[in-house]
Amino acid sequence: MTSSYWQELMCRLDTKVEQMVEQIGDKCPHFAGKDEKFDDIGSDWWTTGLWIMHDMTGKDLYKEAAWHWDGTLEEWFIKPTVEMHHDVGFQFLPTAVIKHTITGDEDALRRGIEAANFLAARYNPVGKFIRAWNEDKYGWAIIDCMLNISLLFWASKVSGDPRYKHIAISHAETTMPYGIREDGSTKHILSFDAETGAYIENFGGQGYSAESSWSRGTAWGLYGLINTYRHSGDEWFLNTAKRIAHYFISALPEDQVPYWDFRLADDERMFKDSSAASIAASGLLELAAIVPVVEKSLYANAAERILRSLTENYATWELPEHEAILLHGTGSGTSFIDVSLIYGDYYYIEAVAKLNGWKHRIF
Repeated sequence: MTSSYWQELMCRLDTKVEQMVEQIGDKCPHFAGKDEKFDDIGSDWWTTGLWIMHDMTGKDLYKEAAWHWDGTLEEWFIKPTVEMHHDVGFQFLPTAVIKHTITGDEDALRRGIEAANFLAARYNPVGKFIRAWNEDKYGWAIIDCMLNISLLFWASKVSGDPRYKHIAISHAETTMPYGIREDGSTKHILSFDAETGAYIENFGGQGYSAESSWSRGTAWGLYGLINTYRHSGDEWFLNTAKRIAHYFISALPEDQVPYWDFRLADDERMFKDSSAASIAASGLLELAAIVPVVEKSLYANAAERILRSLTENYATWELPEHEAILLHGTGSGTSFIDVSLIYGDYYYIEAVAKLNGWKHRIF
């Protein structure tokens, strides 16, 4: 793949995302279905790659559209109903954290630390895990949180306080033996006794079953463990990330974009998940960047194959009215089926930016 391919793709993304800014306006997008329009799920959700587009193009259009989001998200910390949970990493990394990284804005720094404090407060010191969701799920932990903990690594770096990093590493150390199988596949939900910390069982969650292999969860685990290795230096995390990467790559179908679960029964639910592909591609590029030279091409080439397939077979270039970038995402086998997912778009932008020399890593 020549560098010109990725340069040209960045230009196509610039045109597309500039159009999306106008179309989406102040909506907080989550998914776009057959009507080609993003829903407005409410501000307590994930946001888009606008800061990356600003960083790559220098256009104030993206900066202006992205500027308020960390402040809007912060308002949820003082609402009477508790809506925020483990996903504060996904919410504040592409808003407050990158905003501070690029602009030095002090309010963004404060909000990022506030979110890190919130995430750290969810840590169960007996079970050594960060609890998932709210309500009565006191003993639940999920594979998604392996990427949320990147917020804690950032908080340690900017504050000088190692406690954030210690919590993140502790959570990863708990996730590996219980949430990742020997073959590199991952489990979604882990259940512990919140009082004693004892492991109880795992649930399928958004995967097909408890013993299946949810593809987006596999991508979360891959990317999160790479980041954990980068911040800890412990090769246990790196080797586990490689194991997951090998599993993910070997399980891909011919077009390099996985089904929503790698272990689906032969039934009617054979839905693709473009978001799992884009997350994994971005993670594989990170893996390629830290392994020895002789290993780089294995992971970099796999990432580029995935991204090329997404670009040529799953994107909305010929659908100017469509408010998303990627088609054929799937939340689970029972919800958000064959739609565009905002997090698929985010990690696609992130991966393409990396191939064009993006330096302001936030994970």
